[in-house]
Amino acid sequence: MKRRHFLVLSAASVGGVIVYSLDGKVSRLAARADNTVKIPLRFFTEQEAVIVSAVASRIMPSDESGPGAREAGVVIYIDRQLAGPWGLDAHRYTHEPFDVGAPAEFGYQGSAPPQQIYREGLKQLAGFEQLPESAQDAKLTQIEHSVFFDLLRGNTIEGMFCDPLHGGNIDMVGWQLIGFPGPRMSNAAEIDKYHGEEFRPKPQSLDQVTQEPHRGSEDEAL
Repeated sequence: MKRRHFLVLSAASVGGVIVYSLDGKVSRLAARADNTVKIPLRFFTEQEAVIVSAVASRIMPSDESGPGAREAGVVIYIDRQLAGPWGLDAHRYTHEPFDVGAPAEFGYQGSAPPQQIYREGLKQLAGFEQLPESAQDAKLTQIEHSVFFDLLRGNTIEGMFCDPLHGGNIDMVGWQLIGFPGPRMSNAAEIDKYHGEEFRPKPQSLDQVTQEPHRGSEDEAL
């Protein structure tokens, strides 16, 4: 039996985590006695997840303007995407000829699927999480034009601002940061109520807007 891998995060930074099982059922993982949340990983090893979390935190760091990739759980989003069809390149044309030197506007034209790109790319970043921030930035500068970094940067942005359904944007911190209200179906009820006044609704996820109940248990999520 393959050993399960988990990522342990500070509950103070994430405030509990929504975790979706393979059949779409959901539960919130509460903090343990040591004030941490233990999150099951589907693709990354623990060490890989730590590195990805550290890299994402340099791409979208926490600062005086608000939370960043670490608080949004970006690493969870990336882990879930890599474990699914996208990570296996299930929806991309992957037959020859391959052209790694194709113009950027053509998109990635290589043969390696995202899973392989990540696995190989992370080998270059062993020990990254232990470096000071200046050294981390220097390391990322060395690989900023690589396919791996392009993929990781794009996934970081996605994980920061996706619907929480996909594993990132925990507690909608990314949406709160930019003032995005979520997938609102209509503002008709607020037209008269807020006529002539600023309207800033609290962000709601797709599940909340459609009023779909959260089902499942922690055991199902694991």
